[in-house]
Amino acid sequence: MNPGNEGPVAESQGDADARFLRAALREAQAGADKGEVPIGCVLVKEGRVIGRGHNLMETLRDPTAHAEVLAIGAACQSVDNWRLDGCTLYVTLEPCPMCAGAILNSRIARVVFGARDKRLGALGSTYDVLDGNPINRVVEVEGPAMEEECLEMLKGFFRDIRARKKSGPDELSL
Repeated sequence: MNPGNEGPVAESQGDADARFLRAALREAQAGADKGEVPIGCVLVKEGRVIGRGHNLMETLRDPTAHAEVLAIGAACQSVDNWRLDGCTLYVTLEPCPMCAGAILNSRIARVVFGARDKRLGALGSTYDVLDGNPINRVVEVEGPAMEEECLEMLKGFFRDIRARKKSGPDELSL
C-alpha cells in the first residue's frame, strides 16, 4: 500500500521493463547451462509472461531456434492465436533480421532489448527492419536497457569457450 493514498502503488514502465528483462536474463542462463549462446526472451501481455525461450540452435540443430522465435511460438500456443497484438517482447540481445521479421509478422507492439548487436542487430544497430517496413506496422522499440548485465553474460560465455579451447581438447569418453 502507498501510505497516505488509497490502493497499491502501480509499477512504473521502467520497473516492469527491468523485471521482465531479468526474466529474460534467467532464460539466457538456462541456455548457457545447456551450452547454448546465452540469449533469453520473454513475451508479456497485460503484465503476465505468456511465452519464454532461450537459444536452442545447438540442441535442436536448427538455425531458426533463436530465443525470440521460440518465445513467440510459445506465446502463440499460450493465447491460441498467431496474432500477439498488445504484447511486449523482452530479449537480452537486439534481434537479428530473422527475428525482427517474426516480430513484425506476429504483430508484437513493443520490443525491449538488453544489448546492441553490432554485427546482426536489426532494430537500429546494423539494420532497421522495423522502421519503414513494407507492411506499415508500427513497433515501439526500447533499448539498450540493462546493457551491462546482458553483455556480461555473453562476454563471460565466450570467455569460457576461449579458455577451454586454450587448455586443449577434453579427454575422450570411451
